Amino acid sequence: MTLLLGPPASGKTTFLLALAGKLDSSLKVSGRVTYNGHNMGEFVPQRTAAYISQHDNHIGEMTVRETLAFSARCQGVGTRYDMLMELARREKAAGIKPDPDIDVYMKAVATEGQEANVITDYYLKVLGLDNCADILVGDEMIRGISGGQKKRVTTGEMMVGPALAMFMDEISTGLDSSTTFQIVNCLRQNIHINSETAVISLLQPAPETYNLFDDIILLSDGQIVYQGPRELVLEFFESMGFKCPQRKGVADFLQEVTSKKDQQQYWAHKEIPYRFITVQEFAEAFKSFHVGQKLADELRIPFDKSQSHRAALAKKVYGVGKRELLKACFSREFLLMKRNSFVYIFKLVQIAITALVTMTLFFRTKMKKDSVADGGVYAGVMFFAIVIVMFNGYAEISMTIVKIPVFYKQRDLQFFPPWAYALPTWILKIPISFVEVVVWVFVSYYVIGYDPNAGRFFKQYFLLLAVNQMACALFRFIAATGRNMVVANTFGTVALLVLFALGGFLLSREDIKKWWIWGYWCSPLMYAQNAIVANEFLGHSWRKFTPDSNEPLGVQVLKSRGFFPDAYWYWLGLGALFGFVLLLHIAFTLALTFLNRGYLYHLHFNYFKSKFDKPQAVITEDSERDEQDTKIRGTVELSTLGSSSSLTTRSESGGDIWGRNSSSQSLSMTEAAGGVIQPKKRGMVLPFEPHSLIFDEVTYSVDMPQ
Repeated sequence: MTLLLGPPASGKTTFLLALAGKLDSSLKVSGRVTYNGHNMGEFVPQRTAAYISQHDNHIGEMTVRETLAFSARCQGVGTRYDMLMELARREKAAGIKPDPDIDVYMKAVATEGQEANVITDYYLKVLGLDNCADILVGDEMIRGISGGQKKRVTTGEMMVGPALAMFMDEISTGLDSSTTFQIVNCLRQNIHINSETAVISLLQPAPETYNLFDDIILLSDGQIVYQGPRELVLEFFESMGFKCPQRKGVADFLQEVTSKKDQQQYWAHKEIPYRFITVQEFAEAFKSFHVGQKLADELRIPFDKSQSHRAALAKKVYGVGKRELLKACFSREFLLMKRNSFVYIFKLVQIAITALVTMTLFFRTKMKKDSVADGGVYAGVMFFAIVIVMFNGYAEISMTIVKIPVFYKQRDLQFFPPWAYALPTWILKIPISFVEVVVWVFVSYYVIGYDPNAGRFFKQYFLLLAVNQMACALFRFIAATGRNMVVANTFGTVALLVLFALGGFLLSREDIKKWWIWGYWCSPLMYAQNAIVANEFLGHSWRKFTPDSNEPLGVQVLKSRGFFPDAYWYWLGLGALFGFVLLLHIAFTLALTFLNRGYLYHLHFNYFKSKFDKPQAVITEDSERDEQDTKIRGTVELSTLGSSSSLTTRSESGGDIWGRNSSSQSLSMTEAAGGVIQPKKRGMVLPFEPHSLIFDEVTYSVDMPQ
């Protein structure tokens, strides 16, 4: 278990992302990362290694147990089943009778596809989450678990999977030192018992937390200053002339000793004048330090791929079969629909009230069928019905965007393919569309005075059902492409305006300019409007003739508004709407597949960040003068050597740097200094008067378990 230390903006996140194979594709990368001698393209790094972000992205409507259980169900059991079969074979050959309790436990954790399994309960207990297992995780609108418990849920979400290498990015953010110690202590036991490897980034860990780690990596200005056993780190800095004071925490000392502002206070040789030692000089000196030399000798022998166990690296993209993943996504979506039942009930009540208001406004006793003008009123009512049914699907924008950050996290971790997420979102909500349209049509149809033929009644029902499905698909697609509430709502409003303008009612087909007529034919609202008016005005109640025309009144109404007076337009419009439903859901799935959250605008707290939220690293100003492009340099090697493994970092600019981790079947990795070259920022310096804040009689207490 390795502790990654470094001041802010030193490149810790970029380092961990590089090790986990999750670097942003827009970064220019030189060098390579290998696991057991294998390049990233030879296995699936997202399932071999687990990157745990410092951000807690969870679905607030799910409980802690449900969150971990879904994660375990998607990630599968890895090699646990194969290991159990091999163990049973060896026990049988040796005549050994296994312990009943252990045998039951091992069989339980090796069974995949369970909605609730033993491994989930085990990690709930290990992480101290068993007391809040059935409490909602919560979010800004739902009261849930505390911040410290959310951190443990974020960690446990990946621990329930079969990954052998863990990369944890500042998992202590927002936690007190006692909680951090408990989490790290749990991780330490789990990692040592299961022979795993972890690189954990912490900001200013307490001394008791620091002492739990085996190795230390000290990162500063994009370069690795030290990498090796925790016990020898102070010896290295003492050889450089810097000594940690007796009552000073070692972690704080390591973060400050490379800083130009704080370095001088640790200078131990009073008889020798102090001079600032740069990060580059520390990195060069480590190469000649005995820890670096010893590991350099070991690393000169390349790792033999044939020595890598077949179970060490994941070769399958997903942990379980696609059918099982689809079942898991259907189960979760149905659960979320039950938890959000108020939204669907509210939408139902909303459309019912609107239908009641509409039928009293357009009451059949006041609705005549004697002239073209009367037909225009009916056409307006039908347009209003289409608009209301469309607007009832607008809530899909917010409901989709709320879950988008969690989707991106789980998609990137190879929990499930995007289509397995998109399909339940569509299929499970079809019955809700049935009920909503039933309320509208059954309440308003005969009271308004549409054609009384039962066939036309059901034809209008199925048409409005297609409109509702098309609207839901459209707004889901807008949400997936906008990926932010402000952007998506803006897109949604513009889309509705364009659809209404080119739908054939507000502007007649003859009134649309030739260069805009393509928009008319591309508008799903046009097909809906032509279909619904053809269904109504070609009915028996509109077949009367007027003195000034030899055509039925219904045909006159259709021609007066530029609609097509042919009966087949109903079926054409219905087919086109279902085609749009299918097309928009395919586009929704493609947007989920290929778009990344790196291009969204984020709304945080009470200010709008107009900065793209992309992974970025920082390197020193000296390097900025040399290069003016985005680059990460280095080689990362992950190798397992017998019963011990090496965590190794090579830097093209700073030489070879190494470390050691003595746990069986551990994974060892290598990365290099470097990062994103950013243009220098200019700005004014505001003068200020410094003040000191003094707190008197501060009492801080933490409840400790018995």
